[in-house]
Amino acid sequence: MLNVFVICTGNSCRSVMGEALFNHLGQGRIKAFSAGSHPIGRINQGALATLKRHGLPTEGYQSQSWEDFEHQSMDIVITVCDNAHGETCPVYLTNAVRTHWGVSDPGHVEGTEEEKIAAFEQTFATLELRVKKMLELPLETMPPEELTAELNAIGQLTA
Repeated sequence: MLNVFVICTGNSCRSVMGEALFNHLGQGRIKAFSAGSHPIGRINQGALATLKRHGLPTEGYQSQSWEDFEHQSMDIVITVCDNAHGETCPVYLTNAVRTHWGVSDPGHVEGTEEEKIAAFEQTFATLELRVKKMLELPLETMPPEELTAELNAIGQLTA
């Protein structure tokens, strides 16, 4: 089983949705974790509502630091926000394949309730598309350079 680490700055929204999607769609093949470089200590309620609308679990998530995972081996590290993309990942992640899948933060959308829900749905749909495309790859047998190139291309897809 491959360990996938989904990183964002606050670990409250996009990274949590990514973790949920990987664990749901990659059952038996992927074990996903999420964390942040500067976790805010709570999960965004809009993210949890989005997971619930799509029938994914909403329990067990926590906003935590990537330092909490220093003893966990990671195979693939995916940053999902622009803030975390430029940061230097902890040394213990140096052997992992890394890619950046930037998506907009629906937690910062202003507007009506419908507009906020639409922003969460757009972010969820983009992450879901990317996770599904990644799971179509022969992840377990791909050379790291080839896997990195494929993951980088997937990171450009939008729903």
